[in-house]
Amino acid sequence: MTKLDITKTNGAVERLLETTENPRHRFMLQAYHRHRYLEIAGRYEEIFAPEMMVENPVYHFHALGISARLEGQEAIRNLYREWSETGECVMYTDDEEIAVSDHMIASRMTGHQFKPGKVLAAAGFDVDHEEAMYVYRAHEEMVWPYDDRCRLVGEDVWEVDPDKAEIVELDPADVITAKEARRILDPLIKPLPPFEAATMRPRAVAR
Repeated sequence: MTKLDITKTNGAVERLLETTENPRHRFMLQAYHRHRYLEIAGRYEEIFAPEMMVENPVYHFHALGISARLEGQEAIRNLYREWSETGECVMYTDDEEIAVSDHMIASRMTGHQFKPGKVLAAAGFDVDHEEAMYVYRAHEEMVWPYDDRCRLVGEDVWEVDPDKAEIVELDPADVITAKEARRILDPLIKPLPPFEAATMRPRAVAR
């Protein structure tokens, strides 16, 4: 396979932003866009900024060889730190469809995540070379809930059909390191606009 163009992973977000006028929804999509690029670039500490994440987030993973519930910023920070150190922070998304509402962003996609052979072997996957880097490719669905101030409450991520996942060994020339990902993505990571409570209130739900 050829080297992934990680600058295209937020393409579906950018296309939706072109047609989204609701200021609350625009803010959430910009936060989603920023979060994903920060994660891929290994700048995970910035994800925990008080304007981006609640104090006690909860992540549910049933995808990419992981089945776990992570509660609290420290548990989630540890995961991001590990991914940054192993190169698993490097991800790519294509075939993505996104929907946004007042309190969540939902997404369907084909996800790709870099995985060292030794990490896959430790998780029970058969690999030919533990010292090599692989890409784990699978169809995924995600729901990211947000609070009234458009802060991330957590992530619910699952693989639609794990038996159809593909694990492909990468040629060393196609590997993107965490350091390289940061160099590529730094110019594309934009600060969030100010949160304006007056115009970003969620709509009242009819009872």
